[in-house]
Amino acid sequence: MKKIISCALGAALALPLGVQAETVGAVDTVFKFIGRNHQVVVEVFDDPKVEGVSCYVSRARTGGIKGSLGLAEDTSDASVACRQVGEITLLEPLRQQEEVFSQSASILFKKVRIVRMADVKRNTLVYLVYSDKLIEGSPQNNVTAVPVPRSTPLQLR
Repeated sequence: MKKIISCALGAALALPLGVQAETVGAVDTVFKFIGRNHQVVVEVFDDPKVEGVSCYVSRARTGGIKGSLGLAEDTSDASVACRQVGEITLLEPLRQQEEVFSQSASILFKKVRIVRMADVKRNTLVYLVYSDKLIEGSPQNNVTAVPVPRSTPLQLR
């Protein structure tokens, strides 16, 4: 068992770092006597391949002793709202569907992920947030869309 956990930790640490989110703010939802409180955290990241689009993610963060030590598993509650914040420029042709953000929601095996999907017919970018786990993910999800001006047609690779 120790060998499996060591291998999994090693593999997780070897993965390339993705987009880093900036914390916008947080609100406490449950007071904890020891350790930080349970919270809803709001973070923002810029789409790495689409200049002019930023995504705001809210998600639950578990507090208490386990949460403060990074040992707790956060719930699967998350929401995403992506918005045009400047002139939209595609930095390269996009894939039909591509993960643009991933953040750990537990010490091992659970992640909050955001996938960008290109709706070429409507010239719109669709962003889906969900959580997954090695064994069993969650059907809880949220979706948002950013229309791209017709002067910037979506190009897929």
